[in-house]
Amino acid sequence: MLAFLGAFALVPMLLPLLVARIGARAFYVAAVLPALAFAYAIVQAPAVFSGDIPFEEYSWIPGLGISLSMRMDTLGWLLTLVVTGVGALVMLYCRWYFRGKTQGVGQFSAVLLAFAGAMYGLVLTDDIVVLIMLWEVTSVLSYLLIGYYHGRAASRRAALQALLVTTLGGLVMLIGVVLIVVQSGTTSLSAILADPPVGPVVDVAVLLLLVGALSKSAIFPFHFWLPGAMAAPTPVSAYLHAAAMVKAGIYLVARLAPGFADTPLWRPTLITLGVFTMLLGGFQALRERDLKRILAFGTVSQLGFLTVMLGYGTRDAALAGVALLLSHALFKSCLFLVVGVIDRQLSTRDIGELSGLGRQAPVMATASFIAIASMAGVIPTLGFVAKETALTALWHEATAGAPWGLVALFGVVAGSALTAAYGIRFLWGAFWTKPSIERTEWPDPPIGFLASPVLLSGATLALGFLAPMLDGWLAPYADGLPEATAGVPAPEYPYHLALWHGLEPALFLSLGTLALGAAIFWVVRRTQLHRRRRVLPFTANDVYNAVVRGIDRTSEWTTARFQRGSLPFYVGTIFVVLVVAEGTALIASDEWRAQLDAWQSPAQLIAAPIMIAAGILAVRARKRFTGVALVSVTGLGMVVLFGTSGAPDLALTQVLIETVTLVVFALVLRRLPARMGEHNASVAPLARAALGVGVGLTMALVAIVATGARQDLPISLEWPALAYEIGHGRNVVNVALVDLRGWDTMGELSVLILAATGVASLVFITDRSDNLSRRRSGTARSRVGLGRRRPLIETDSGVRAQRAGEADAPRAWLISGSKVQPENRSILMEIIIRVLFHAIIIVSLYLLFAGHNLPGGGFAGGLVAGMALVMRYIAGGRWELGAAAPTDAGRLLGAGMAIAVLCAIVPLFFGFAPLQSFTFEGEIPVIGHWEFVTSTIFDVGVYLVVIGLVLDVLRSLGAEVDRQSKDAVDTEAVTLP
Repeated sequence: MLAFLGAFALVPMLLPLLVARIGARAFYVAAVLPALAFAYAIVQAPAVFSGDIPFEEYSWIPGLGISLSMRMDTLGWLLTLVVTGVGALVMLYCRWYFRGKTQGVGQFSAVLLAFAGAMYGLVLTDDIVVLIMLWEVTSVLSYLLIGYYHGRAASRRAALQALLVTTLGGLVMLIGVVLIVVQSGTTSLSAILADPPVGPVVDVAVLLLLVGALSKSAIFPFHFWLPGAMAAPTPVSAYLHAAAMVKAGIYLVARLAPGFADTPLWRPTLITLGVFTMLLGGFQALRERDLKRILAFGTVSQLGFLTVMLGYGTRDAALAGVALLLSHALFKSCLFLVVGVIDRQLSTRDIGELSGLGRQAPVMATASFIAIASMAGVIPTLGFVAKETALTALWHEATAGAPWGLVALFGVVAGSALTAAYGIRFLWGAFWTKPSIERTEWPDPPIGFLASPVLLSGATLALGFLAPMLDGWLAPYADGLPEATAGVPAPEYPYHLALWHGLEPALFLSLGTLALGAAIFWVVRRTQLHRRRRVLPFTANDVYNAVVRGIDRTSEWTTARFQRGSLPFYVGTIFVVLVVAEGTALIASDEWRAQLDAWQSPAQLIAAPIMIAAGILAVRARKRFTGVALVSVTGLGMVVLFGTSGAPDLALTQVLIETVTLVVFALVLRRLPARMGEHNASVAPLARAALGVGVGLTMALVAIVATGARQDLPISLEWPALAYEIGHGRNVVNVALVDLRGWDTMGELSVLILAATGVASLVFITDRSDNLSRRRSGTARSRVGLGRRRPLIETDSGVRAQRAGEADAPRAWLISGSKVQPENRSILMEIIIRVLFHAIIIVSLYLLFAGHNLPGGGFAGGLVAGMALVMRYIAGGRWELGAAAPTDAGRLLGAGMAIAVLCAIVPLFFGFAPLQSFTFEGEIPVIGHWEFVTSTIFDVGVYLVVIGLVLDVLRSLGAEVDRQSKDAVDTEAVTLP
């Protein structure tokens, strides 16, 4: 079973390629996989019925107890046959339905087969968490299938509506799943149902699960999405809306009934909504003229019928429910496929345009007649067997005084009469010869086009005669439910599926529904019900549209109020929430176990006042750079605090970060006015001051209370030992970054790359092509924008392009000597930085490789190397930076991330956990003993990413801004002829 699930995930990827080569004949290949799964289920039948239930399991997330477990019991076996059998026939049908078409067929075939796989896993999984995941997968794939005709607004609208409704139900259902798992302590469905939890929380959880089931199966008030989904191709309607997707909710009800049918809200909810849906769908089907919409509303009605029977919670009702589930999948899929043939051959489904097809297409008409007979419950079809069983089960409950039995019996009888009426109307509309309508000319379809509907109709007829055998298949599931509801005596003997039970009340009720249905059809035809105004001034679809419009308007209002484009407002909102939330928690706390030392080192007494003063002065500063410099003072004060607290690694990293940040601010501020705008003399400054003081006090109190509230020893005390035993290093901070908490570092690297990309996207206008001049074959060339340009030379009169002769001249050691005007240069600085540059790079490499046992690491080393690039840029601008930069910033970022990812993946191939580190050691002559830890390779990735970030920032905020500032100069002087 797990192998089939994997095949359903992989094979769809190949179908688009196959469709591109052989066209619609690729559906033959697509049908093979569900056909094989169907055959496998048939082979497993003896084991299923003997109680030796096939079970396969793969532990997926052991920490959460989640596994890919597949369990083929009686109910799962039946649904597997429906999903795979009907799925295979629909795939074969698609070969003829899409004949001559190529656009979008490859994607359609892949999504349809993937949907079949998702349903296969959904009905067999024994893990409720995996079930909810596959539940949402079916919602997404159905969205793609319903929206196949994406060029049509109606198709897109229907797909979105189905997605929103079923996803909303799925989210509500997810809450119920979480509650059930918490209450039961397991994610295994079989274990939950074997010992179902009880209590008010469980009652709420079950109700939430039912919301998901009802939305998926189009039960009122969620019924409106199904008729709209008829915008999909007919094979989608035949499979998703007759045999697969809408059956997911019915399956969930049937699966949960043995364990939760006696919860307080189970029967009232399912019987009330099921009966109303059955009557509403039947009535609406009588008002439609489109054959497909008649079947759509008929499907809604039949889903209500299934909900009543499988939700009633007794043995005989459950037996009728699963028999009805099978018969509905057969006859409704057949009818949808017949409509697809008519639509494909005649390009119409309007019963007002069809006449005389019965005589011209006798095979198709016969298949439709058998399917309609099964739907209406006419002997000897499977539908008759299921309907008689349902009426018998409800008759027993109703006559014994069960109130919900009486409600269900009335609803099923009335709904069955409507079913017979719209069934007759379908046959009359599609195949009858109507004197008032010109005879329709029927082009005979290929024989293969009719194969699937004929097989389905034949199956529903044959299974009627094989009812006793079918009873042996389905009874094991029904036997798991009580024989009657509370207060109702059990039947004298268990009911069994059979074609003939004699002259019983159920038979007369069934005949009465057929007679009443024929009378309703006659009245509807005479009164032209489809031309009448709707009964209510609004429909469920109108309510849905009103809700969507209301959400849109609310979103617009909310966005207008809170997304003002004001950064101070955004930050202020965050801080207000912080103060309110944390302040409330502090006030609500029973006691404050504060443990506070005034100071731990004399250096703290010096640093703290300086930091406080710098913070106050930064708030009052009126020049931008002054404010930035004062903020940097507070950061450097943290360096002192880290250093005096025994954290040299943090101190080193902090000082480097503060330096790089100051440079970035300088690059940005040079393009902004020196002074900040004056604040208006209003309450705003006071409010900001109060908010700032509130945030500071709140965070200080949180820190004091949190440290005093600790009751156990901190886990950090064990980190030095863990760092050496697991990470093979003595620098706790660096080992934690690259080994113990490597996944966190992986995420941080992604953030750094996103930050670099974000900065570049704000500055670069056309693309991110490298704009730095580098040495190539003795001459310097610069690539800017989309084309190549000659290097620029700054002269007394401005900037001009380098002439050919100058380009061929030998290069000077200091590149800026021929590029920048003398008054804009500091030769002494250029020389000093050129001399120190390689030494600084060596220091950064030392920090990189020494960081596993000594202060340093990839992050600190990368910042030191980045500072070397900053110094080169400051000394000689973008020309000097281009000479220093080893390669493009994007390559450094990509290479660093690739190295980190490989460090995570490679151990998996050897059976180890991701990011598992290993130690190698040996002896080298002269040098002596050596050790190497593989996590150092991960640190190299960090090193490259940090350098790439700094280089990208310099390239964007430095070199590119410089270049853009020169664009005002005559472009003719710098563009190649």
